[in-house]
Amino acid sequence: MLQTAEKHNAAHTDLAFQQCINPACGATYETMTIRTACDRCGDLLDISYDWDRAGVPSHLSDFEAMWSQRTNPVRFSGVWRFHELLPFAPQEKIVTVGEGQTLLQQANEVAKYVGMNPGQLHLQYEGMNPSGSFKDNGMCAAVTHAGMMEAKRAACASTGNTSASLALYCSATRAMKAVIFIGSGKISYGKLSQALDYGALTIQIAGDFDDAMIRVKEVSKRLGIYLVNSVNPFRLEGQKTVMYRVLEALRWEVPDWIVVPGGNLGNSSAFGKAFSELHQHGLIDRIPRLAVINARGADTLYELVHDHGVCWNGGNVKMDPISAYNEAMDRDGKRADTIASAIEINRPVNLKKCLRALEVMDGVVREVDDQQILDAKSQVGAGGFGCEPASAASVAGAKLLRSEGVIAPSDRVVCILTGHELKDPTATVAYHTSDKELFEKTLGSRGVKEAKYANRAVPVANDLDAIVAAIENAHR
Repeated sequence: MLQTAEKHNAAHTDLAFQQCINPACGATYETMTIRTACDRCGDLLDISYDWDRAGVPSHLSDFEAMWSQRTNPVRFSGVWRFHELLPFAPQEKIVTVGEGQTLLQQANEVAKYVGMNPGQLHLQYEGMNPSGSFKDNGMCAAVTHAGMMEAKRAACASTGNTSASLALYCSATRAMKAVIFIGSGKISYGKLSQALDYGALTIQIAGDFDDAMIRVKEVSKRLGIYLVNSVNPFRLEGQKTVMYRVLEALRWEVPDWIVVPGGNLGNSSAFGKAFSELHQHGLIDRIPRLAVINARGADTLYELVHDHGVCWNGGNVKMDPISAYNEAMDRDGKRADTIASAIEINRPVNLKKCLRALEVMDGVVREVDDQQILDAKSQVGAGGFGCEPASAASVAGAKLLRSEGVIAPSDRVVCILTGHELKDPTATVAYHTSDKELFEKTLGSRGVKEAKYANRAVPVANDLDAIVAAIENAHR
């Protein structure tokens, strides 16, 4: 059931404003307007604040007191209990369904697989959100702003998780209708079932996510529909809170590394903004390093950074390599292709914000293939926290960086698990199956050659002695 916070006057919309991320432009716009780009130069927008009036606590530990106020739905939410760090909406306008009750788990078995010392690897499990992925952190913020703007419809393009989250919030609020755009054959049934069950209008177009993203922006502009993809700056405000919860779980100690899958690059962008602001406020004395991990079949960020030298450079991003890369993709008909469907994106809309985050957090970018992703996924599952394939890119990336010596075994590393295992059960079953045809159809066609850590079902006759023998043999 939707819960709306009781009136509270600590935050007002005039504390916040939208601002172009391009330092050479810096144009500002009121909070109570709907924009996904700067009118003046076309660049992305941030949500900025008059921090002197925002009432930021003097210590991060002050937020511990908010949990004692959890009968207030705002403080129960793992997003909105940090309201003072994203005060763009008054409390009476906030929308919450109890998102953000997620877990940071010390994972020693996974640490062994990665090559880390015991106690040094942590998994931030965002699959515990109401819709089963990290998207709820940002969606509650976007839907809050949409409600402030009295929007009647909200739309997104999606590989699955965004559509599930938007559909959930629209169904819960009953204040607006969800319209979701998906590419043909580019969404797992686990995610599609959510959007359908929550009553969203689902538009399936011939094409992939990048095609759907182009169309949803055009349709939203023509029909006046509120767009909630992560090009929406309010989405990323909510996603900042993943890092606040990581710090909370670590007793406000800053880790050495944050490792995150790279798809549309909203999380990496939001995390960079979160740590930059915390450092600006004097709430942390150092900023952790960031590792963004692409799937090899959707590696735009990796190629631009490593092969073309693209970087933030204080906001002076060289656009020629990016334009040339996009033109080459169009010319060659290049499509993203990875089993990690949640990050199967070739044109990440938050590219520039991610480049900024990499500069702020002294970050690195790596790519891993589907074999590495699925092997890492199996080890996460064996450790008790099943995740969808895209999530496991973070663990596979940490293992790669450890093998390169970039991450030390004694570093404190946090890998972000972005989505629940049941988001894509087909990939999991195909990895562990003894059905060679299913394996080849689902995984072999993507270059996965083996299931090194498969936990296969044991076929046995319907006979008591045979069953007992199978169990005893398995446990020898």
